[in-house]
Formats: sequence, C-alpha cells, structure tokens
Amino acid sequence: MVCPVGIFTEKLGGKWKLEIIYHLRNKTLRFGQLAAVIDGISRKVLTDHLKEMEKDQLIFRKSYNETPPRVEYSLTPAAKDLDPLLEKLGEWVHKYYIAE
Repeated sequence: MVCPVGIFTEKLGGKWKLEIIYHLRNKTLRFGQLAAVIDGISRKVLTDHLKEMEKDQLIFRKSYNETPPRVEYSLTPAAKDLDPLLEKLGEWVHKYYIAE
C-alpha cells in the first residue's frame, strides 16, 4: 500500500518548499522577490528547490527573453490545491504555538 504522507514528504518535505508555496499564493514573484521574502534561505537552496518543484509540477517558471534576464514563478493547479491545507496548518500553529 502506498503511503500518501510519504509521497507528500517526498514532494514537499524539507524546510523551504511549503514556505515557497505559501509566498506564491495568489501571486507571481521573481527570483529576487522570493529570496527577499523567505528569511534565511540561500540563493543556491532556493534555486535547487525551485528546479525540483518545477520538475514535480508544483510551480510554473516563465522566462522572458530580456536583458537582464527576467524569470517569474507561480503556482500550478496542483500547488494551488494545497491552499486549504495551508489554511488549516495556520490555524493549528495559532492554536498551539502562537499566543493570542
């Protein structure tokens, strides 16, 4: 039997992937903008994660033929479907870890 949690962890595990998806919710961002809003991520790790997430069909990468080069990232429908899960995770964090 296939474990869905294992597949989820394989595709979205690690420290940064869910945060990348969180910051791309409802918007398109350039690489530098993503690097600026994700505190503590190195540019190399961000590059590696974006490549993996594009391969896993979680993000779209749009490259423009301009000088200097411009690349924008946005979510695929598969990643957008995670929005209710991210909302629930936020509720859980607020309930147990953030004093109101």
